[in-house]
Amino acid sequence: MAPKLYCTKESGNCYKVRLLASFLDLQLDQVEVDFFNIQHRSPEFLAINPRGELPTLVDEGKVFNDSSVILVYLAGTNPDPSSKTVPSSYWSSDVVEQASIVDWLAFTASWIQFGLSKARAIVSFNWPADASEETLTEAKNRGMKSLEILEKRLEKEQWLALARPTVADVSVFVYVALAHMGDISLDPYPAVKAWIERIQGLPRFIPLDGLDKAMHQR
Repeated sequence: MAPKLYCTKESGNCYKVRLLASFLDLQLDQVEVDFFNIQHRSPEFLAINPRGELPTLVDEGKVFNDSSVILVYLAGTNPDPSSKTVPSSYWSSDVVEQASIVDWLAFTASWIQFGLSKARAIVSFNWPADASEETLTEAKNRGMKSLEILEKRLEKEQWLALARPTVADVSVFVYVALAHMGDISLDPYPAVKAWIERIQGLPRFIPLDGLDKAMHQR
């Protein structure tokens, strides 16, 4: 039975799970949850995930509640396409390499989530509805600082954590590529834009609403 992914199509955190699954040629049973009508807070969903968070993955009775955790789980328990070797190349069996990957997952959970992701939510979805101009400015400033950090890294390296794409790149990618939805331009960050192109050029890349504009900004 395929792992069951509870998700909502507008969520970048849900998309990154679907993207990794596509890279790994892994089938997921996707269940759409109506986030904007608060379906993730319904008694039925809270019985599955008491945190009421998306995405949520259920596989063989195990429940995984966070996008980064789900990425690690899928990459660590599945092989690359046409391979039987576990973990996949998107994870690692080496603890030092794992630490390098997790460092960027933490960057996503702090810098990206409270910068680029928050700015996108406010500008494109008016969420939360009571967000002030000061809150948006703070999110944009944090988002641009995140891009500066990424630019310096990607001026020297093709990929974020290791010499190959990993869940670090998958995790960081989506809200960076969707920066324009938070009124943040990628033009000052050519190395970041080149990295976005590399990810979009990987086999089995799948689109997300808004990414077409990012692709046209090359």
